[in-house]
Amino acid sequence: MKRILTYILYSVPLLLLLILLLVIGAVWQFAEMISCAQPGVNPLAYNEYGCYCGLGGSGTPVDDVDRCCQVHDNCYSQTMKIPECEGIFDLPYVIDYNFSCSNKQVYCPATNNKCQAAVCECDRVAAHCFARYNYNSEYKNLDSKYC
Repeated sequence: MKRILTYILYSVPLLLLLILLLVIGAVWQFAEMISCAQPGVNPLAYNEYGCYCGLGGSGTPVDDVDRCCQVHDNCYSQTMKIPECEGIFDLPYVIDYNFSCSNKQVYCPATNNKCQAAVCECDRVAAHCFARYNYNSEYKNLDSKYC
């Protein structure tokens, strides 16, 4: 019994740390794509924007930027239906993929596997979508009652 408790005490925190590091890595890639498409813009500005930018999402998007996030969320949902993307380390929020940036354009190379390619494409489309529309600071940290 003592061995089991020791195993749990050490294994669970290590697993959580690993997952956290993977999530940070994947989110960082998306942030880099946003910076590629919009040099000088803080990618974190899009977190907790409107009704869909950030974790979760519901209601009606408040503007085109928020609609970009809604489309991105839906894209991730579709990615999770791909058979190659069913493992815990293949979830869109944690998967690591390759991409490149040139002249404000993001490219997802053919070297990515099917799951990586799908997630990369979701992030690439969202990064370019953000660049097309005006950011309205009034929608940052919007109260969910407006969604």
